[in-house]
Amino acid sequence: MTIAQSPPTLSLPDHTQLPESDGTFVKNFQEHPQSILLTSSIRPVLEQLHPDGRYCIGQDSGIYWRSIEPPERGAEAPDCFYVPNVAPLLDGKYRRSYVMWKEIVAPLIAIEFVSGDGSEERDATSPFLNPEAKAGKFWVYEQAIRIPFYAIYEVQKASVEVYELVAQRYQLLEANDRGHYAISSLGVELGIWQGKVDNQTLPWLRWWDSNGNLLLTGEERADLEKQRADVEEQRADVEKQRADRLAAKLREMGVDPQDI
Repeated sequence: MTIAQSPPTLSLPDHTQLPESDGTFVKNFQEHPQSILLTSSIRPVLEQLHPDGRYCIGQDSGIYWRSIEPPERGAEAPDCFYVPNVAPLLDGKYRRSYVMWKEIVAPLIAIEFVSGDGSEERDATSPFLNPEAKAGKFWVYEQAIRIPFYAIYEVQKASVEVYELVAQRYQLLEANDRGHYAISSLGVELGIWQGKVDNQTLPWLRWWDSNGNLLLTGEERADLEKQRADVEEQRADVEKQRADRLAAKLREMGVDPQDI
């Protein structure tokens, strides 16, 4: 079995030579808005961390960690993942997938949305112990790719488990006083937020900053700015009406408001 640490002399395929899809469907109607919710709200943080723009966000994109036939057996596709300090484009082209034997940097965090009973996301099956079995996701993220943070989100249970790689093993993080999980390398927290998104009221997976402030999506930020503008407009209207009444009162008293 060839894994990410394969010698550079081997001629292994790159992202243009590997399948960019395994042909499976997105599991449900909640996953797409959930992905957008996570990626849109975290982008301002990532742009501040990477002013040079060198970072990638993958959504249902393949991470190839070993070369095997068929190729899809050597890949996992997290629902969402982030890679720091890498070019968003390769040779001026969009990335079809993320190929570990062609890269230096591993993803910092991978997030899986549970659509079944969660066994697939927690599967720690090792291909070394059972070469005939497909390596489990948990094992791949922990032992093969070695992703520092791994989150398993279950909308049906309104919960998220967050694991941190410590001494080459995932350890389950404890929630803080806000019920959130600190992703220290990003300076943010991950947790569950109950609310309405795309006409669906559900327990959504959201980001907060280290002070517990919810990170807003682009649409939410625009809505908030509009609300602020509306409030300012209403305040200006009230002040104008008050000034007009005062001016009228002064005129009744024979005083020209312009003389004051």
